[in-house]
Amino acid sequence: MSRLLVVLALLLGLVTPGWSLDWGGIEPGVSTLEQVRERYGAPSKETRAKVEGYDTIQWVYEDMRAPAGLVRMTVDFGMLTPAGYKPTVVRIFKLEPKPFIFGRATVVQGWGVPDGISTQDGIETYVYTQGLFVMFDRAGEHAVTMVFSPPQPDAVPASPAPAAPAQRPPASPGPRR
Repeated sequence: MSRLLVVLALLLGLVTPGWSLDWGGIEPGVSTLEQVRERYGAPSKETRAKVEGYDTIQWVYEDMRAPAGLVRMTVDFGMLTPAGYKPTVVRIFKLEPKPFIFGRATVVQGWGVPDGISTQDGIETYVYTQGLFVMFDRAGEHAVTMVFSPPQPDAVPASPAPAAPAQRPPASPGPRR
């Protein structure tokens, strides 16, 4: 069953194989508002704000407008670069997947072994210095939040990741891989 979900996720564009730290055609620091609109249409909600004197835009896709497999997708536009402020460039975006869409193994298969792992209040987070933070549910089995950002080379993970993530026993009896 889990293999079927991984294949389905790949076909739907939910997982980008390899080391790419983008998702669904969105890459922080590269993708633009127009490109997101072309791919996902109009958002469910748009919020405009001023952050440190710069105009920013936040788009939220939820309910029927959320991409397949997600409860919600939030995209923040407006990024200060060495070349100046880019108001329509994706700064960060957050995915809130439905249960069983991004399990621990799927995250590692899609984005590799994390650079660090942090645990706070029983919640485990994978940290990728290339710009991905993944928070898992309390059981540590399924991602509940995935935040994509430009690379964070100065980020110091709470603890280095093991050579390979520990495999947890299944929460309930079922077919094994």
